[in-house]
This record gives sequence, C-alpha cells and structure tokens, in this order.
Amino acid sequence: MDGTSTDGAGVDVIVLGAGPAGENVAGRCARAGLAVAIVERELVGGECSYWGCIPSKTLLRPGEVLAAARRVPGAAAAVTGRLDVAAVLARRDELVGDYHDDGQVPWLTERGVELVRGTGRLTGRPREVRVFLADGGQRLLVASRAVVLATGTRATIPPVPGLAEAEPWDNRSATGARHVPRSLVVLGGGAVGAELAQAFRRLGGESVTVVEGAPRLLAREEEFVGDEVRAAFEAEGITVLVDTRATAVHRPPAHRADQRRPQVSVQVTGPAGVVRELVADEILVAAGRTPATDDLGLETIGSRPGGFVEVDEHLRARAVPQGWLYAVGDVCGRALLTHMGKYQARIAADVIVGRHDSAGRPARDHADGRAVPRVTFTDPQVAAVGLTERAAREAGLAVRAVRVPTGGVAGASVRGTGAVGTSMLVIEEDRRVVVGATFTGADTQELLHAATVAIVGEVSLDRLWHAVPAFPTVSEVWLGLLEEYGL
Repeated sequence: MDGTSTDGAGVDVIVLGAGPAGENVAGRCARAGLAVAIVERELVGGECSYWGCIPSKTLLRPGEVLAAARRVPGAAAAVTGRLDVAAVLARRDELVGDYHDDGQVPWLTERGVELVRGTGRLTGRPREVRVFLADGGQRLLVASRAVVLATGTRATIPPVPGLAEAEPWDNRSATGARHVPRSLVVLGGGAVGAELAQAFRRLGGESVTVVEGAPRLLAREEEFVGDEVRAAFEAEGITVLVDTRATAVHRPPAHRADQRRPQVSVQVTGPAGVVRELVADEILVAAGRTPATDDLGLETIGSRPGGFVEVDEHLRARAVPQGWLYAVGDVCGRALLTHMGKYQARIAADVIVGRHDSAGRPARDHADGRAVPRVTFTDPQVAAVGLTERAAREAGLAVRAVRVPTGGVAGASVRGTGAVGTSMLVIEEDRRVVVGATFTGADTQELLHAATVAIVGEVSLDRLWHAVPAFPTVSEVWLGLLEEYGL
C-alpha cells in the first residue's frame, strides 16, 4: 500500500491551482450545482494576491500620491517630509494577509468548493488526479466531468553566467522585500520591471538602473509609450539602458553568517558591443514568465512538461481530444494577465456546465482574444487594449492611427501642472471601428474600459460620436481623437 486515499468519489470537477483563474472556474462550476475540488500547494489567492498585482501596486501607490500632490500648486507646498517606508511595507503586509490565506479560503468554502492542500498531478487516466498532500499522504481524485489546470507561471531566470548563483530577486522577493536597497539593477523593462524600478526609486533607492534588450521600454506597446516612460524615469534619476543585455553576473560569497550580503556586479553589453559593469546591492530579474507545468504529469497525456498548455477557443487542452482537460490563466499562455485568466475561467466553466442562453444556444462558449486590456502602473501610466498600429498592419488590416495629447484637455489641466501623455486610436478604415487604443498619462486606467467596450462591441465611429464625454474630464480626449480623425 502506498497510503493513497481514494475518497474522490462524487467530484464533478477538479481544479489544480487556487489563484484567481482557478478560484473563478471552481466558484462558477459550484454555483451551477457541480461538486468541485480545488487543489493548491501554496496560498489560496495565488501569485497576484501575494507576490504580484496587489503588493506591487501597494508599493507604487505612496510615490504616486506624492508625485500627484507635487504637481498641484498649493498642495505641493504641504509635501515636506519623506515617505515612511516602514509604514508602506506594513501596509503591503496587511494587504497580502501577512502571507496567510485565512481571509481568502472562505470565498471557496462559502460556495461549497472543497479545498485540498497539496500538489496535484495527472495520472494519464481520464479525469484522474493524484494529490500529494501537504501532510505527506496521497489522495486520488476522479472527476466525472473535467479537470482544469490553473497553475500559473513563475519568474524566468535567463541563462546568464553567474545569475542564478547570485541569488537574484524575482517578483516574489521584490514585492516581499523587507528593506529598500540603496542600489538596484533591474533586468527587464516590461511591465513588472518598469513598475518595480519606479517603486523602489520612489521608496528611497539612491541608484536604480533598468537594463532592457529591446530598443525601448515596454517594447510590445506603441513606440511612443517606451519613449515617454523612459523620459519620466530619467527625470527622476532612474538610469535606462536599452539595446543592452546582461552577459555575466557575479556576487562573492559572504564569509560570515552575520556579514552583510555582498554587492553584485553585472556585466552588460550595449549598442555597438560596448561593455560596462554595474554594481548594486540587489539585482531584480523581470525577464518574462515560465509556465508552472513541469510537475503536472503532462507527459502522461502526450504533452510536453514545462511548456504552456495549448488550448482551443473553449479552453480545452488540445492534447486531450476527449475534451475533459482544460487550462485557464497564465498556464495556457494566451494572455498573462489576471483579468484575462478570470475571463477564461468563466468561459471554461460555462462550457463545463453546459450553460445555454435564453434561445437555447451555448452561452459565451468561446474565448475572444481580440481585445486584451492591459495597464502598466508607472507614472506616466500606460493603458492599452487591442492591437497596436504595427500589429494591425501585420495582421493585414487597413488602419489609420490618430493621436492627441492626453494632457491637452481641461480635465487634465485641473489635476495639476505639467500634464503629459498621449492618447491614440487605431481605426480599421473599412469598417470604421476602433481595433486598438493606447493612453499614457495620469490615471489613464480609467479611460481603458470605454475603449475595451468600443472594440469588443465593434462600435462604429459614427455611433461613438454620440458618446459625449463629461466636462471637465480626461475622457474628453475621446472627442479630440474623433475630431482628429475628421468627424
């Protein structure tokens, strides 16, 4: 006997991973009357709640508030002190529940979802999962309907010589930091790297350097985005090195247990092959994500461990033609964003329970990836949805892009001096609909959902003309964009 319990009878759906995507598919299936078991080896709430979105935005918020106050004449004079870093970190700890999930578990139990603490692994038999329990035992679960993979991703550590040995920070160690390093090198200028670089600079870091291999920060967005964020970073003392890659890293060992962690040296190679050395207290790696699938038993279903799980538009894993295995959230690689994982979870749940609309047709039975909203919470903030101009042209669409200054409307002016940013629409000429939108500036996140609705709803420009923005709000940039187009 291997000590395996087989008390999984009566389970309709098994979900592996209790992050936002896993929680949502479990809760939606349970609400439809199905018996659901969710397996989690760490904390209910997942990466976003404890080591991602919530703590990172909490670290960013104090500096954001101070910067906003300093842009307002009269209020600026009241800003006389420095940030209370201890209070910031205490607030971070509060919002992540001191890294306990006591406050998150009731959301599952109130919906009748059974929480199984441990690591789940596919066995190769249909809808069967072996759980290696946290207490050392094992349990065999068999679902009558479906198994859903929602195990997310982890930080990628590039194969740079000496990097792994230097024990770099990743998103977890950075968002959970107990101190602000005096000097910091950030490898990666995407959303995570950019946000944390600015957070630590504003929290009191004396030297912050961002190393990005692409020609600009936030390289997947419109070109002006990276240029504007870089200008803002450099204005507040953050060094930005683009077209630059780390080629070697070295951190000498500490000779005594009580010795301060030695500084790390980072060799980087920039344009024209110029090599320089950066020295810092800490190095943060923000160079992408790796799917957490290496120990899920994917090989038992003929899929490759360690990779993203390829799915169809119903979120079913293509490796299982019988259709009982699903993957939602980061693990399927479609859009590594919490809100998109939750959206995919709702789609998958509706397919699993067989939900139909009032006309008897399958309801919301496929995942639409045309309009993926995304926000980078830097200052200036970057909010975008849909296609960039380049991506639209590469997709063969005949498009026209129009742009106006975000700070050019009265709503931006009353928020303070020095309003910056750009608002841009990508318009498909044949149908006269918006297929992409980007906004940079202060609090542009609040402009994003209107753009998402316009794209998803395929609202014509002629109809958008009648969506009147209130005065004085920053939303008046919509009026400026339509007028720039010629309406």
